[in-house]
Amino acid sequence: MFNRKFLIFSLIFVFVFSFAVAYSFFTTDTLALSKEGSIGNEIIQIQTKLTELGYYTYDIDGVFGSRTKKAVMAFQRNNGLKEDGIVGTQTLEALGITRADSSGKFTEAEIALLARVISAEAKGESYEGQVAVGAVILNRVEHPSFPNTISGVVYQYRAFECVANGEINKTVAESSKQAALDCINGYDPSGGAIYYYNPKNTTNAFMLSRPVITIIGDHTFCS
Repeated sequence: MFNRKFLIFSLIFVFVFSFAVAYSFFTTDTLALSKEGSIGNEIIQIQTKLTELGYYTYDIDGVFGSRTKKAVMAFQRNNGLKEDGIVGTQTLEALGITRADSSGKFTEAEIALLARVISAEAKGESYEGQVAVGAVILNRVEHPSFPNTISGVVYQYRAFECVANGEINKTVAESSKQAALDCINGYDPSGGAIYYYNPKNTTNAFMLSRPVITIIGDHTFCS
């Protein structure tokens, strides 16, 4: 009886903890807020809108620098918004930009999990390399040889080293949160890959035999 009660309590605790992590990850204060230092597709959208409105006259490069911040602050000032140079939900809405999963296919918890894997597996890579790792996971979801959910792919036996060594539970890099959203919204630098590996650390004959699609940073992406 004790073991059964303990099991039920443990399952409830895991459920509540998972919900809390997902909620904190995707509240309006932390959902990949675009601010100085941010990079990615959302920054390109912000810079494009600000250019159209006459606030930004520099290169649209996807990098949130001091010029972008000044343009955002000017827009906020003229539209009755908090003038902090941070593009949160209200500023995005005022700019007419929709954030997060435009496809509506994935839950917030799934996107949070995707970002955790990207961070753990590719936080030392370029932004393109981070998105590519996320894209591989999504490509597996769509592939008949793999589970059809993000969690199923991530927790498939021995699929990702970060699950086995606990790296997946470490603090998520901000860039990885944005990378998760970008790959979900269709950006795939991997070219449709369903595998990737670091040739410096891999001796697996199966992985090394896969047809190579592209190489980004330390990762080789293959089919």
